[in-house]
Amino acid sequence: VFEATNRCLQGPAVPGDDHISPDGRVLEVLSEHLCEGWLEGYTLTGRHGLFATYEAFAMVSASMMVQHAKWLQTAAQEPGRTPVPSLNVLVTSTTWRNDHNGFSHQGPGLIDTIAPLSPDVTRIWFPPDANSTLVVAEECLTSRGRLNLIVVDKQRHLQYLDLEQARTLVSAGGAVWEWAGTEEPDRRRDDLPDVVLAAAGDVPTMEVLAAAQLLRRHVPHLRVRVVNVVDLMGLLPVGEHPAAFSPERFTDLFTDTVDVVFAFHGHPRAVHPLLHGRPDIDRFHVRGFTEHGTTTTPFDMVVLNRMSRYDLVLEALRRSRRVPEGGDALARHCHEQLARHRAYVVEELEDLPEVRDWTWSA
Repeated sequence: VFEATNRCLQGPAVPGDDHISPDGRVLEVLSEHLCEGWLEGYTLTGRHGLFATYEAFAMVSASMMVQHAKWLQTAAQEPGRTPVPSLNVLVTSTTWRNDHNGFSHQGPGLIDTIAPLSPDVTRIWFPPDANSTLVVAEECLTSRGRLNLIVVDKQRHLQYLDLEQARTLVSAGGAVWEWAGTEEPDRRRDDLPDVVLAAAGDVPTMEVLAAAQLLRRHVPHLRVRVVNVVDLMGLLPVGEHPAAFSPERFTDLFTDTVDVVFAFHGHPRAVHPLLHGRPDIDRFHVRGFTEHGTTTTPFDMVVLNRMSRYDLVLEALRRSRRVPEGGDALARHCHEQLARHRAYVVEELEDLPEVRDWTWSA
């Protein structure tokens, strides 16, 4: 370990070196603060890298990331100093997918720690699928002078976007997924939706899409807009962050008046301060991790934290600008499904088949 560390800090391997490839290297040890320190040294010598860590364990090196971000902020103000490659942190084995672990790994607190840091330095990314993760990784690994936090799970998830669509989403920081909502695309700018469903994160995206599918099926006349946010810093008002959505862009995504049911990967309280200064922020109703649940099934985790598709549908019906025909029946169906889930998961120790095998279909 120490020999590998010294070699990394000494510079790129020379041709003929039998120990380390000149095209890159992988270092591994079960010590988050040591790995984070390795990456800091690696980037300070002008090379690009990535630190992958369990989400809950990433907090072990949180203060190191804070200090590095402050250093990047100060260094950028020094004339003649060349920006170094960014410190890229991949947070995985996340809060929502710990059914395989023997003890609790829930803890998305690094998001809360990084979000308030210097806006000129920090970015927090929530790619919803594999292709968007590739595009985000490309963006981060080619960037300089930043602290990039990428939050995405490493277990199997659905794929929603092709590579070109993923590039468009990441470039914009967020997008309306017209294929998932029930608005008429040619009238979207003229007629307001009845409710907006938004997501930031892979599991929140799946639950939002499943909720949108239920609304489409049971109350097809309800105008539902589905928004995916991949760059969390876009929520900040203009002037607060270089990546902030313009007022026009923010309105195009969320409107200025319609209620937004927002499924978020981390603690709900991490989102509300970012929205300060945006139009009527009381209309944003954020669901996320509220410190409920330990090792259990994937769907039970979202149920315990009231971010399941059924909870999102119930919230959307409560917040909708109009009461749709069939809304009461759909609400009863959601309550019945939550009750079925509780009985089934206790008896079978796995999720309901219709949840476990769910996939998107319009």
